[in-house]
Amino acid sequence: MLSKKDIFGFTPDQQYSTAVAYFSMEFAVHQALKTYSGGLGFLAGSHLRSAYQLKQNLVGIGMLWKYGYYDQTRDKDQLMKPAYTEKQYAYLTDTGISFTVPVHDSPVHVKAFLLKPETFGTAPLFLLSTDVPENDYLSRTITHRLYDPYETTRIAQSIVLGTGGAMLLDILNLTPDVYHMNEGHAVSLNFYLYAKHKSLEEVKKRVVFTTHTPEMAGNEEHKYSLLKEMSFFYHLQEHEVKSVLGMDGDQFSYTLAALKFSRKANGVSKLHGKVARDMWGHYTGICEITSITNAQNQTYWEDPVIGNAIKLSDDKGIAARKKEMKAELFKVVADQCGKLFNPDVITIVWARRFAGYKRADLVMQDWNRFLSLVKNESLPVQFIWAGKPYPEDFGAIGLFNQIISRVLPLKNCAVLTGYELELSALLKKGSDVWLNNPRMYREASGTSGMTAAMNGSINLSLPDGWIPEFAVDKVNSFLIQPAPDGSSDQEQDRGENISLMDTLEQTVLPLYYNSPEKWLTIVKTAARDVTPAFEAGRMAAEYYTKLYSEQQAAL
Repeated sequence: MLSKKDIFGFTPDQQYSTAVAYFSMEFAVHQALKTYSGGLGFLAGSHLRSAYQLKQNLVGIGMLWKYGYYDQTRDKDQLMKPAYTEKQYAYLTDTGISFTVPVHDSPVHVKAFLLKPETFGTAPLFLLSTDVPENDYLSRTITHRLYDPYETTRIAQSIVLGTGGAMLLDILNLTPDVYHMNEGHAVSLNFYLYAKHKSLEEVKKRVVFTTHTPEMAGNEEHKYSLLKEMSFFYHLQEHEVKSVLGMDGDQFSYTLAALKFSRKANGVSKLHGKVARDMWGHYTGICEITSITNAQNQTYWEDPVIGNAIKLSDDKGIAARKKEMKAELFKVVADQCGKLFNPDVITIVWARRFAGYKRADLVMQDWNRFLSLVKNESLPVQFIWAGKPYPEDFGAIGLFNQIISRVLPLKNCAVLTGYELELSALLKKGSDVWLNNPRMYREASGTSGMTAAMNGSINLSLPDGWIPEFAVDKVNSFLIQPAPDGSSDQEQDRGENISLMDTLEQTVLPLYYNSPEKWLTIVKTAARDVTPAFEAGRMAAEYYTKLYSEQQAAL
C-alpha cells in the first residue's frame, strides 16, 4: 500500500494542513498527458501546479482517458476531422490498486494510477481506468473517450469518477477533510458519502463545489429512472434521493444536487458568482454561492525571458523577445497552412475551446469590412484562429471549417489544428492581441487572456468573465462595447461586430504602428496587473481560506 510519503513526496505546509481531494473530469498538466479538452482542464492543471508549489495537502482525482479527448487532424481539403489514437503513459505509477464500482448493478473493475508530484511539478494526481482485462468490452470503454457521446457511457464515467474516486480514497486510507467537486461530474460521490454517514448534514460538512456553467442548458441532467438503473445513487432509491435533497420532477440536475450536497460553492469570477446566484438562488436548500476567480500558473505559462524584460521595463528586450516568440509560432503556421507570417506585423489570435457562443467568426460578420481590414497594406494585420470543437458538435465543427474555407485564399489569415497545451502556449506567446468576444454573461471566466497578458499580449475583449476584474480600457486592455442587455442575438452580433471593428481600426492598429512606446506601456501594465491577482497561487490559497478551512472547523 502507498504511504502518504510515497504519494506526496513532501510534508504539507502547516497553513494548508486541511486535507483536500479535488475531483475533476479533466486535468491539463502537461502536453504529454492527454486528459483534458479545454478550459476546465487548463484551470485544474494550474490548480494542481500551484498546490504543489505552495505544498498544500491536496490530491487530484481524475480519469485516465485511453484515447484522450480526440486528436484534431485535417482531411484532404484542409478541413478538420477527429482522430482517436491510443495513448501510452510509461511515466505513470501503477499503484497496484484495483477495486470494483457498481455500474448497472454490476461490478466494474477500476485500476488506479498515480502521477507523482515530481513528474510534472503538480500535487499528486490519481487517474482511474476501467480499461482492464477483467472487464467486458462495454465496461472497458467507460474510460476510453473524455465526454463520450453516449448518454449511458457519460453517466458511467461520472460514477467511476465520483463513487470510484471516493472508494479509492478509502482504500488508500486517505480521509479528506474536504471533497471538492470541480464541476458537477463527480456528484455521485455524495451518494457514497451518504451511505457512510447516513445524514445530509454530515455530507455537507465535507463537500464543496465549483460551478463553471453560466447557462441552464449546459448544466448536465438525466432522468432519475436511468440514473437509478445505472447505480448512480449507490444504495439509495429514487424516492429517497428526492426526499433527502428536496428535489422532484423527472430530471436529476447534477448542478442543483451538488449545490444541495455542498456546504459552500463558488462561481469562477465575480460576475459569474452573481450569474450563478441568479440562476440557482430561488431553489430551496442550496448552499451559499460565493466567487473565487480562476487563475493560471505563471511558472508554467510565462516565458521567463519576456517576463524578466517586463520586470526590468526593458522595452528593447520586450520587443525583441516578442518577435522571437512570434517567429516560433509562425513556423507552425507555415507548416500547417503554407503561409509565411511576418514578425513585424501585428498578430491577432482567437484561440480557446471552440463553442458557438464564443463567436470565433464575430470579426467576419461584415465580410467586406473584414476584407478591407486584412487587405489594408498601410496598417497590415495577421489573424490566427485555433480551438477544439466537441467532436459531435456538428454546428461548431461546421463553423470551424467555414472559417478555414473563408480564409484559405488570404495569405495573412490562418486556422491551426491541434489545439492543446503546447499550441496554446505558442499562441499566447506569439500573439500581440488576444481576442475574446463571447456572448455576454455566457463566459464564466475565460482564463486564456490571463496567460496571454503574462506573455506580452494585450487582451481585446468584451467585459465578460474575469475581464471586469482586470481590464482598464486603453490602460492594460482594449474593451469591446457590449450591446444593450436584452438585445437579440442578431442585434448583439451586429452591434458588437461594429464595436470590435471600430476598436481595431481606430485604436489598436494605429497605436501598434504609430505609438510603439505607448503600446509597450500597455503590455507592461497588463503583465504587472495580471499577477499576482490572476496567478494560480492566489487562487489555490483562496480556496483554502474561502472554501476549505471552514470545512475542518465544522467536523
